Amino acid sequence: MGYRDIFFDFDDTLYDTRGNADIALTEVFRDYGLDRFFSNPQFFYDSYWKINSELWLQYNKNEISKDYLVIERFKRPLLLGNGIDVTEELCLKISDSFLSYCSDKPGVLPGCYELLDYLKAEGYRLHICSNGFNEVQYKKLRASNLTDYFSTVVLSEDAPANKPSSRFFDYAFDVTKACKDSTLMVGDNYFADVCGALDYGIDACLYRRWDKTFVPDRDVTFVVNSLKELIDVL
Repeated sequence: MGYRDIFFDFDDTLYDTRGNADIALTEVFRDYGLDRFFSNPQFFYDSYWKINSELWLQYNKNEISKDYLVIERFKRPLLLGNGIDVTEELCLKISDSFLSYCSDKPGVLPGCYELLDYLKAEGYRLHICSNGFNEVQYKKLRASNLTDYFSTVVLSEDAPANKPSSRFFDYAFDVTKACKDSTLMVGDNYFADVCGALDYGIDACLYRRWDKTFVPDRDVTFVVNSLKELIDVL
């Protein structure tokens, strides 16, 4: 295809955000003594992930602010506990602890280093294109030893717009100096990463991290079930 630049989503595409965050949630549950209010820790974890996913979908559509997301993703599951006094201050403290724990975790997804080593050796220019928060994403990159692979880190807070907005991609191309006809976007989020890229007029690869049976409802340039499959594709 003659690609020169690869735009990578970061969370749950290269970095094992879900796996690392699962560990961080157990640490938060322990540190704040949440067993006093939840007889079943798994109920708290499941509630958090359901609510967090819903809020991130709204955030990606620019329907809510970062500050609202940060508070609500803990406020709502905490309110399901028995007898806990849920204040904004408590939610912010737990959020700070959670993000600190998350950003220290080094876990990446299988095949990540092999793929990036291959792409660097082949001369591709690699860029992060993420809706994540600035203060967290750079820590994650350092913790996972991924920083040196990338020419550019493009974050939605700097854009300022979230994927799939065309304003995000406008900013990404301005910063990276890439060309649309030689750029590929790779991500696990069909709506934000893949549809956003296709709507902008660039090729896109869907990494089916979550559902290997998912069939896109539009023409996608590539679909892979593992990061290593990208080596064969490219």
